[in-house]
Amino acid sequence: MHEQYKFMMIFKIKHSKKCLFNSFIFISLLQFSFPALAVQTPQDLSDQAWEKNLRKQNFQNRKIIEGIDQNFQERKIIEGADQEILEVKAPIMAEDASIVPLSIHTKIVQTKERYIKKMHIFVDKNPMPLVGIFEFTPDSGKADLAMRIRINEYSYIRSVAELNTGELYMSKSFVKAKGACSAPPPASMGDSIKLLGKMKMKVVGLVKLGRPNLMQIRVRHPNITGLAPERPGSSVIPPAFFVDTLEVEYNNKPIVKALLTFSISMDPTLRFYFFPENEGILTVTGTDTKSDKFSSTHAINVWKPKNS
Repeated sequence: MHEQYKFMMIFKIKHSKKCLFNSFIFISLLQFSFPALAVQTPQDLSDQAWEKNLRKQNFQNRKIIEGIDQNFQERKIIEGADQEILEVKAPIMAEDASIVPLSIHTKIVQTKERYIKKMHIFVDKNPMPLVGIFEFTPDSGKADLAMRIRINEYSYIRSVAELNTGELYMSKSFVKAKGACSAPPPASMGDSIKLLGKMKMKVVGLVKLGRPNLMQIRVRHPNITGLAPERPGSSVIPPAFFVDTLEVEYNNKPIVKALLTFSISMDPTLRFYFFPENEGILTVTGTDTKSDKFSSTHAINVWKPKNS
């Protein structure tokens, strides 16, 4: 009886291994014959969202922002072919999906002959994939950007730079983060509502004339997505309410104009460059989706040591 039981166990193990092997072969052949059934990674899904929807929608006769038409149908997007143009940097795994740090580094100098005219930023898998469109001028000095954004599920962040000469260059970075657009807001949102539109501005480092200087601005605003309950456990979902434009001028010359969506984090923070040739006034104006308007100025002075 014992030997018979032992024989049956050996038979079952061998049979199970054979079935497992056959199943593996069957699944492999099935995936080879029907690629759509193959296991897809989050990166694959993100790329598909870009290729099937976002790329066509945003770069082929699509109106990106009302009143502004972009027609990139006949142009070629160069991805990774020219690393001298731009690079997207973001954490591989975000600690907080609602405030993911993002920086875009460009590798050309803004001159009248050749400069980055626009920067388009997307998160492929966000409910609102477009993060923003940023317009630059030669007076920007550099087209680098830094900000904090929301990410709702594992996705690529993409930046497409459009030069004044017409070329398009793309860089991307994959980030593991979830739930930012549909999560209840933090308790601190109440302060953002009370201080709506208040700005803080500062130059990072000492002002240096005749070269690009890094500037940081912060706008107090809840930047409500319209997808999240007003508080945990609530069934009330307040409508979307967010900063939709920011414009920066220095001595009445345009530096950067930003068209934004709720994929920007609460209390939008933006870092950018400007090129001061003289001391002067930097002015920031903005609006939100309720047509609220806000503005602030910052005096740009060169530091001078006091006479002893």
